[in-house]
Amino acid sequence: MLMSFRVEGGTLSPSERRTAQRFQIKLPMTVRWTTGNSIGEVATESKDVSSRGVYFYLPKEVRNGSPVEILLTLPHEITLAGPVRVRCLGRIQRAEIGQNGHGDSVGVVAEIERYEFLRGDEYAA
Repeated sequence: MLMSFRVEGGTLSPSERRTAQRFQIKLPMTVRWTTGNSIGEVATESKDVSSRGVYFYLPKEVRNGSPVEILLTLPHEITLAGPVRVRCLGRIQRAEIGQNGHGDSVGVVAEIERYEFLRGDEYAA
């Protein structure tokens, strides 16, 4: 049975509902991905961040399902306890080409499967 939820101006299906609070924040980050035999790495920024996923920009499309590692620092505004460096491991869920208003880059959604809080001496973005 498909349930829907009423919201101002329409309804949301379960697939459209957000299960984690999203923070509309631009954070500098380093993204590494693997697609087949190809490995990529780029410095970029987020559009929004939640405990379950990140929306960010890449210079090219990456195949859905590709493993991804994201290194970023969460600011005080999110943690309320000072900056926290995080390594996120997950998979690319989808890419939005030409719809992000961010130049020639591709908007990418990555689902976070696991994350690690880094100590001061560990590498982070």
